[in-house]
Amino acid sequence: MADMTERLLVDAGIAAGMRVLDIGCGRGDVSLLVARLVGAQGSVLGVDRDAGALAMARDRVRDAGVGNVTFAQGDVSALGAEHGVFDAAVGRRVLMYLPDPVQALRGVVRLLRPGARVVFQEADATMVPASRVPLPLNARANRWMWQTVEREGGNIHMGFDLAPALEDAGLIVEEVRAEAIVQTPRSRHPVGMIVRAMMPRILAHGVATEAEIDVDTLDKRLAEECEKANATYVGDMAFGAWARVPVP
Repeated sequence: MADMTERLLVDAGIAAGMRVLDIGCGRGDVSLLVARLVGAQGSVLGVDRDAGALAMARDRVRDAGVGNVTFAQGDVSALGAEHGVFDAAVGRRVLMYLPDPVQALRGVVRLLRPGARVVFQEADATMVPASRVPLPLNARANRWMWQTVEREGGNIHMGFDLAPALEDAGLIVEEVRAEAIVQTPRSRHPVGMIVRAMMPRILAHGVATEAEIDVDTLDKRLAEECEKANATYVGDMAFGAWARVPVP
């Protein structure tokens, strides 16, 4: 996923010296990636509502010795003129959790200079899971994750909705792409790790039980299923798009 995100950001024009706003920065994964792309002459402001996630992000930045990233807690709509004007805004898997992504994007635009870049990457469940042969356990694990997101109010089709949302916010869309995470019997995605991280949410929403998941053996069982069928499997699809703020 990190490689897909970096390709998107580089192709969209995120480069040295830019001031970038990271929307819904969470624990700082994208903020740290952007910090490397913009270099010492650039800067990143990560914004998130979750104080716990921001505390972890600050620890990571400090431990990495990165000096061009700062964080702010709250909604983008609460950011004021004291933060200045940005050359770009980015976000990963954040619009899918917002009740009104278009309104949120309009709030982002007011913080950007004319011609600034807006780059988002959003997941989408419309075309996954996919394989040529039945892989019931892999498909079930995929449902656990997506049903949880859906019951939390997330838009599991945000990838397909991404370009229209950018346009409705008044932005000029320049490119839209979609990339799949492809798994083979010898190249596997760590689904068990992701499910383990999501376990409290999966259980809270009644999507599956601990016994059904058996997370300690999940990755092994998923791999064995693909190996037995000698199957290629697509469990995740990410849409990326970039747009620019119109120049008056």
